Amino acid sequence: MKVTMVGTGYVGLVSGVCFADFGHEVVCVDKDPGKIDTLNAGGVPIYEPGLEALIAKNVQAGRLSFTTDLAAAIDGSDAVFIAVGTPSRRGDGYADLSFVYAAAEEIAGLIPTGDEAFTVVVTKSTVPVGTGDEVERIMAEHAPRGAFEVVSNPEFLREGAAIDDFKRPDRVVVGTKNAQAEAVMRELYRPLFLNETPIVFTERRTSELIKYAANAFLATKITFINEVADLCEAVGANVQEVARGIGLDKRIGGKFLHAGPGYGGSCFPKDTLALARTAEEANVALSIVSAVIDANDARKRRMANKIVAALGGDVHGLRICILGLAFKPNTDDMRDAPSLTIIPRLIDKGAEIVAYDPEAMNEARSHMPDITYATDVYSAIDGADALVIITEWNEFRALDMKRVKQLLNAPNVIDLRNIYRGERLRDLGFSYTNVGYPAVSTA
Repeated sequence: MKVTMVGTGYVGLVSGVCFADFGHEVVCVDKDPGKIDTLNAGGVPIYEPGLEALIAKNVQAGRLSFTTDLAAAIDGSDAVFIAVGTPSRRGDGYADLSFVYAAAEEIAGLIPTGDEAFTVVVTKSTVPVGTGDEVERIMAEHAPRGAFEVVSNPEFLREGAAIDDFKRPDRVVVGTKNAQAEAVMRELYRPLFLNETPIVFTERRTSELIKYAANAFLATKITFINEVADLCEAVGANVQEVARGIGLDKRIGGKFLHAGPGYGGSCFPKDTLALARTAEEANVALSIVSAVIDANDARKRRMANKIVAALGGDVHGLRICILGLAFKPNTDDMRDAPSLTIIPRLIDKGAEIVAYDPEAMNEARSHMPDITYATDVYSAIDGADALVIITEWNEFRALDMKRVKQLLNAPNVIDLRNIYRGERLRDLGFSYTNVGYPAVSTA
């Protein structure tokens, strides 16, 4: 089948490349000529493990191409995916759908109008309930003679594991009640039938809500275990053992029960906000989701206070090494990363910050231009009064702690991801602070 993917951001690029790897002919379109030039030159505008090699493979096979020419891309396409950004609007948290609607209008003027022509227009962007209805209205207005169907097909990709998530998903959700559109979507995802992937066909509005409900639930799990971690610290319990003890219950599950500095990234913050705003418009109380949003924001601020408390209550004049800036490992995504809350609060209290992240430093510079960026882990640690781990990159998990102690001015380690064993570090002479344990722990 021929597929057009409108938007070469994270979702559009990964989805387009994976569809090409399934054997479809895919054209990825973007209005930004710089992105297209980068892709045509063999570069990748985002960091995602394995993506660069997969792009090269499918370009070489002739199944994948990149262009700014939407008209040429749509010509002959069986499905046109809208995969543009839907950021939160500043000030109110509502999803900004202007890019989605602009894409729909442009697509409408280009779809074929022959007697047998039929185009499936698929909303891949994360959008509030009812967006598909408006996309359909816009297209009907600007393509009155075109035969088309608007379908919802939300993505469930984890940054850092997106390729595997696309090829081996827990499920595929498709929102349509049109038999012809359903047949097209089944054919697009036919390679997944071999893995017996569940494909959920439902109404379009239900499909749109599934995406938001899923992300809100996962954000709730993260926020829940973070609040339990605070309770563990107060009563002398071990949060990792609590998480394991409840996670072994199959009704709960162990994923997303890792205490830390709060969730961030491109999905959970904006999607929980958008879901809360949708509920407000519908006059429905989503008090749990609202509490999750507030608790997560407070969590990031408290982590800065936790660092200050671990260093005696005053960080003025101290040099603090931060390891990890991206919101999670295996990505360069800085959107709503905990580091963007924690680091400025430490600076406001007089600390000097030196930071290192394997992939996110270029992006971080645009947000925090005034901190020092190190070239490697140990140069970041050298001369610091404390080491703070914010993002659990693999290369931070097995540091030479004897060398770390020699490089630090003072042996202070604040581990916000619980990747080290407190007993071992204290035996080496470190003052070690982590999340969800009492002040002195044998964890």
